[in-house]
Amino acid sequence: MIDRQQRAQVRAWIDDAERVVALTGAGISTDSGIPDFRGPQGVWTKDPRAEKLSDIRYYMSDPEIRKASWQSRLSHPAWSARPNRGHEALVTLERRGKLHALVTQNIDELHQVAGNSPERVIEVHGTVRRVVCMSCGMRAPMQKALERVRAGEADPPCRSCGGILKSDTISFGQALVPEVIERAMRVAEEADLLLAIGTSLQVFPVANAVPLAKQAGARVVIVNAEPTPFDRLADAVFNAPIGEVLPAICTAAETR
Repeated sequence: MIDRQQRAQVRAWIDDAERVVALTGAGISTDSGIPDFRGPQGVWTKDPRAEKLSDIRYYMSDPEIRKASWQSRLSHPAWSARPNRGHEALVTLERRGKLHALVTQNIDELHQVAGNSPERVIEVHGTVRRVVCMSCGMRAPMQKALERVRAGEADPPCRSCGGILKSDTISFGQALVPEVIERAMRVAEEADLLLAIGTSLQVFPVANAVPLAKQAGARVVIVNAEPTPFDRLADAVFNAPIGEVLPAICTAAETR
């Protein structure tokens, strides 16, 4: 249940805002059928072995891990997932001219599929919809590599140099892209309202966007099923379904 007074207050804040920055995590995509990793029904919670598939050390050194990863990619839920009401609410926010930037920890590109402008989306953990060669840096659509797997290549090498291919995502043990993180932190400091949505705010340095925005004078609104370490810092916290909260606060008051 959403507190009606709090909903009205946050909607008024958004109406008054000029530069809203959204920070999204796995929680916004669970209604689209993409499970999170750390939650009660998370991928790693249910099967700790699956975490190895996301560890760059295992991936680069163990051909069997790579083969298992390719099989996992074939059935990745992103291929059939569709944007949900939470994604659509952020598109509404952009169309209202409110959305300054959308920083996402997700790799599914559902924000772009929903209609958010790619140039506003900052993917701090990359995207599953591309492959990258770990030797020469070649990038290509993921589906082309998956066609090779379906045709019988268990661990398809780069056709340019023979190197190891992986999804163009940030794995455990792999460095984040400095320019991407710098841009994410910069837009957080430029925000006059930060929406943290469906993220545990336990993964750094991305979680630093919350205190940075607050210190720069922005209001902070957290929408997440579980408590986060920054709830006390927030101006408003919704522990309610994202698909209910975002449409209620992102739509202009005068149109409701």
